[in-house]
Amino acid sequence: MLFYPKFFSLLRKGFTHKQIRNDVLSGIVVGIVALPLAIAFAVASGVSPEKGLITAVVAGFLISFLGGSRVQIGGPTGAFIVIVYAIVEQYGLNGLMISTILAGFMLIGFGLLRLGSLLRFFPHPLIVGFTSGIAVVIFSTQIKDAFGMDIAKVPSAFVEKWSLYFTHFDSINLTAFALTLLTIAITVGFRRITSKVPGSFIAILVVTAIAQIFDLPVTNIHSFFGEISGKIQLSLPSIDLSNIQQYIGPAVTIALLGGIESLLSAVVSDGMISGNHRSNTELIAQGIANVVTPFFGGIPATGAIARTVTNVKTGGRTPIAGIVHAITLLLIMLFFGKWAQMIPMACLAGILMVVAYNMSEWRSFKAILKGSFFDVSVLLTTFFLTVLVDLSVAIEVGVVLSALLFMKRMADLGKDGLKTIDSDMLTDYSTLPKSIAIYEISGPFFFASAKHYSEVIKETGDKTKVLIIRMRHVPFIDSTGTNNLKEAIRILKHSGTHVVLSGVSEAVNLEIEKAGITKLMGNENILPSFDEAVARAKNLTI
Repeated sequence: MLFYPKFFSLLRKGFTHKQIRNDVLSGIVVGIVALPLAIAFAVASGVSPEKGLITAVVAGFLISFLGGSRVQIGGPTGAFIVIVYAIVEQYGLNGLMISTILAGFMLIGFGLLRLGSLLRFFPHPLIVGFTSGIAVVIFSTQIKDAFGMDIAKVPSAFVEKWSLYFTHFDSINLTAFALTLLTIAITVGFRRITSKVPGSFIAILVVTAIAQIFDLPVTNIHSFFGEISGKIQLSLPSIDLSNIQQYIGPAVTIALLGGIESLLSAVVSDGMISGNHRSNTELIAQGIANVVTPFFGGIPATGAIARTVTNVKTGGRTPIAGIVHAITLLLIMLFFGKWAQMIPMACLAGILMVVAYNMSEWRSFKAILKGSFFDVSVLLTTFFLTVLVDLSVAIEVGVVLSALLFMKRMADLGKDGLKTIDSDMLTDYSTLPKSIAIYEISGPFFFASAKHYSEVIKETGDKTKVLIIRMRHVPFIDSTGTNNLKEAIRILKHSGTHVVLSGVSEAVNLEIEKAGITKLMGNENILPSFDEAVARAKNLTI
């Protein structure tokens, strides 16, 4: 079925009282986690704080109620900050509403055309490149508030922004800077005490209390935006059909980024709960949320990886948790919104700097830099275009560059020819014990095939004690392939299945070693021939 929300399929099976209790508790925790993030993302995007809360409430509810994932948490995310800020600056709030609604219809179209599976073909270096680039841009947007600089308007361009910062360092407010450092320290350090209560929430309570009690000379949300409205009202955008084409570009960017991030979040959560999301249903739900939310004053929304992971770790296993998260935020907005306006801007800056660091994926960035020329080219091109030019340009160029480099790689491979003759090609698998399964990969393990291969590996390995993966016909593996293979092996290892690789070429072996796969599974489980792999597998079944 093209559109079949997880909530309704789970409802037919029935919920246990224990699971409902766990989901409700998880939803309340995630709602508290989402509170400071929703406010911070809205402020950093150049819109009023309540728009972030409205988005988390309306879109968060719709994404959980209609989505294709059991545990996805939707709402505003850090990835949209750069896009929303640029759209508001160029087209105003009305332009943002129109762009978001158009993006919503595009996402619905993606789902109806069954394009959910196509978005997973985006190479890993491209995703890491623009995610890291967004993190750098978010960090740079917070310098003004983090240091309490006296700057009326900060330019959107990266170079001009930093040039302005350097000329205004004499206006640093040391009190604001101290609050920023205190916020970062509490946000990062509190997780060592407990992971059940978010450090960012505690940071807001502590830092806001200090600022109010000692009447510190720092700007807060009220002095910057005025009062936070506790109302959700229906409003209609002013649409001029003659100018509608100018919003197509921003809408495409919102739709692509929203689709990619939501499906990435769903994939991550699938690995944590051993589940399977419905990608096309998820895209349609994301689209509906982005069509509806702007009419209530919200901004673009998508699946939020950090909040989704929090949901899983606190026991959420059904969409009930996401629905409760939205209701929790609605109650906070209605009854405690007046207190939120006292939050210092320096505190929000500190929270967003931590978010930027967590988004940066610097470990993956560093690992890809050690990889092939092709992966490094896509990574750096996408990263620098995101930071210095524009996110939509970065995605477009990154996709085209990935395709061109892949064609070049396949052309080079064709010149060299493939060595496919193997002494054990006619091995009789029927003589092997039933506790040993075999999966053979034929062809390059690259971004277009990596997801399929990893899903089959997980499905096959989950039913057996030892899985032998034959890789004699794998000429190369890119970073998307190593990333997916590593995740599949980690999941199987966690479930008690041993994985043995056979016939790994020197080039492929070098890449999996760089990716940390060798360390994960043990060098003794990576063997040059199938016969040796079978012998190893038999030993593991004893």
